[in-house]
Amino acid sequence: MSDNNLFENLNFDKFRELAKSDQLSRHEKVGFPDSYREGKEPLIFSDVCNKLLNLRQRGKTVLEIGPGCSQLPVLLEKLCTDQDHRLLLADSQEMLDLLPDAPNTVKYPGCYPNLPALFAQYTGRIDVIICYSVIQYIFLEGNLWNFVDLSLSLLSEGGEILLGDIPNSTMRKRFFSSSAGIACHKAYVGKDETPTVTFNTLDPGAMDDSVVLAILARVRAQGFHGWVVPQAADLPMANRREDILIKRP
Repeated sequence: MSDNNLFENLNFDKFRELAKSDQLSRHEKVGFPDSYREGKEPLIFSDVCNKLLNLRQRGKTVLEIGPGCSQLPVLLEKLCTDQDHRLLLADSQEMLDLLPDAPNTVKYPGCYPNLPALFAQYTGRIDVIICYSVIQYIFLEGNLWNFVDLSLSLLSEGGEILLGDIPNSTMRKRFFSSSAGIACHKAYVGKDETPTVTFNTLDPGAMDDSVVLAILARVRAQGFHGWVVPQAADLPMANRREDILIKRP
């Protein structure tokens, strides 16, 4: 099934419903058409690992927020097993049930950050937090600053957070106003038409430069390093999505 309506108005509860469907692929259950993710997840995982230096060490504590049920959390679980990391997974019970169990993995069912048991045990103790292609849903249905602040509170000294695959509407506009973006649009629609791009207008409900830069200002004001970093060029949406890397000094 690849009906684009599947991927509209997604939130925590709708993802729970997608997870329970026997008619959807694992990519579709996490909000992507197969064409966007099939065969691409090893490339995505490599890009994530290149940015999070603590993953290369041993014996760390790693949290993934909203891992979903695709190949990415499976790849992460294997890496954590190989590196003797403890892996924490926070997502709905329906999603977590689709992921394998492992001795080094602890599952926290629920809507992060409303997981008091996680915070009671791991505040100030987590070395890596991965939140990949999830922050846009927090922005729409939750309290973004509460999410950011509580995530910062979990970091150990030297700990890292990757807010990955952020769909930045301003970045998308910049791309589709370029020659490369216009050519990409024409190839996608199969018509000789130029995409409509309008700058200096609000896109209600969309993350844009102002939100991305506000996150950086927020974390830096609290004493953390923060950077906007590009995705590797071979990733499926690198021309219109970007990552934020945060580190506790």
